[in-house]
Amino acid sequence: MESLLGLRGVVKNFGAVQALGGVDLDIPPGQVTALVGDNGAGKSTLIKTIAGIHHPDGGEVLWEGKPVHLKTPKDASALGIATVYQDLALCDNLDIVDNMFLGRELVQHRLLDDAHMELRAHRTLADLSVVTVKSIRQPVGTLSGGQRQAVAVARAVLWDAKLVIMDEPTAALGVSQTAMVLDLIGTLRDRGIAVLVISHNLNDVFAVADRLAVLHLGTMAAQGPLSSFDTQSAVELITTGALSKAKAATAIRGSAVEGGSDG
Repeated sequence: MESLLGLRGVVKNFGAVQALGGVDLDIPPGQVTALVGDNGAGKSTLIKTIAGIHHPDGGEVLWEGKPVHLKTPKDASALGIATVYQDLALCDNLDIVDNMFLGRELVQHRLLDDAHMELRAHRTLADLSVVTVKSIRQPVGTLSGGQRQAVAVARAVLWDAKLVIMDEPTAALGVSQTAMVLDLIGTLRDRGIAVLVISHNLNDVFAVADRLAVLHLGTMAAQGPLSSFDTQSAVELITTGALSKAKAATAIRGSAVEGGSDG
C-alpha cells in the first residue's frame, strides 16, 4: 500500500543537539499508526516537523508519493494534515460551534451564518458518533476530557483532514473517557482517515493501532504491522532501541507473513 505520508531520512538539529537522526516513517491511508518512544526519543520533534512547525535540516517528506515542503502549519493544513496537541488548543469560554469554526467562521451578507455553522458542527459530531454532548452550544469548559478530545478531532474532520495526529489523547483520562477516545480513533479509521497516535500507554496502543513505530534517541528503531510486536518487544525497543536475536527473528517472520498476505 502506498503511504499517505512518508518520511525519508529526516534530520532535525537544534544547535549541537540532533533531535532526529535520519528518520524513516510510513503512514498508510485509513490506518492507525501508533508512535511510541521514551521521553527524549524525538516524538514531539517528529510530529511538529510533520505539522510544519519545524523545518527538517535534511531528508525528504512525501505526501501521496510526492515530495512536499512543510514550511508552516498552513502548508500542512492545506494538504489535509491536522494535529490535535495534548492541550487541545480549545477556548473554554466559547461553545462547541465557536471552537470548531474559530478563525474560519462562515459569513453570509456580512453576518455570521450561525445556522449553517450549527448544522455542520452537528453533522460532524454525529458522523463521529459523539452522542454524549448535551448541546453544541455548550461551553467547552464544561465538557469532560473525552468530550473535549472529540471536539478537537471534530474540528479537524470538519476541514477535511486526511491525516489526524493525536498527541497523548488519553493522558489523564478515566476508563470510560479513554474508551470514548479509542472508539473515536476507530471511527476515524472507519471513515478512511489516517491517524497517527503518540502515546505512552501500550494498552491503548495495542487496543486501537494497526501499525507500530518505535523511536529511540532520534532514530526509528522499528516499524511495521502491530501483529509483528507484543508488549514485551515494544518495551524492549522503547528502552534499548533493539530486540534480542530470538525476538528479532520472530518479528521478521511476522512481517514476512503480513507482507505475503497483501499479495
